[in-house]
Amino acid sequence: MNQNATILVIDDEPQIRKFLRISLVSQGYSVHEAATGAEGLSQAALKQPDLVVLDLGLPDMDGQQVLREFREWSGVPVLVLSVRASEAQKVEALDSGANDYVTKPFGIQEFLARIRALLRHVPAGETLDAALSLGPLTIDFAFRRVQLNGVEVALTRKEYAVLAQLARHPGRVITQQQLLKDIWGPSHTENSHYLRIVVGHLRQKLADDPTRPRFIATEAGVGYRLLEI
Repeated sequence: MNQNATILVIDDEPQIRKFLRISLVSQGYSVHEAATGAEGLSQAALKQPDLVVLDLGLPDMDGQQVLREFREWSGVPVLVLSVRASEAQKVEALDSGANDYVTKPFGIQEFLARIRALLRHVPAGETLDAALSLGPLTIDFAFRRVQLNGVEVALTRKEYAVLAQLARHPGRVITQQQLLKDIWGPSHTENSHYLRIVVGHLRQKLADDPTRPRFIATEAGVGYRLLEI
């Protein structure tokens, strides 16, 4: 995998991108670049890189948010490269799905060694599909879009988050506690009414009758399941 690996560099500093591109290309890697978080997510979906180098200080959105959104649909390695050196920032990035963290300024030989190490340990089949189609329902994880019968459905952030969480495991029951913990936070695992309200709105927007569901089934007292069509 090392020989022909494709690496996406998401960093708003042109001089850093140029330096990394020259260094990576000299090692035989193919390199794509993005200067913003939105562009980075788009490039990741289109180019399907084997590894992402991510700066946290991006002009349009925080790199931590880019990381969380990327992890909704991709499991490829992410190496965070940032001037933020606090333990809290490192812990947040690692908890959000980063595989490694390098602070600026950095030594290029150590950086390249970390790249090689990450590429060596990528499990086969780690990348998830960037989109999922279940009959008339399509969920585009990369661009956070949902379509029903080809028409885009406008969802709130919480509605999309619940649907995306279920869609990552179609056919499997996701407990109420897990959904509440992942989407509202650990302090809200007992607030099941939050979840019921959001699921109710989702069903309305998807024209999904809870008594005869096409998409979202309720497992009484346990959680919810996205039906496989």
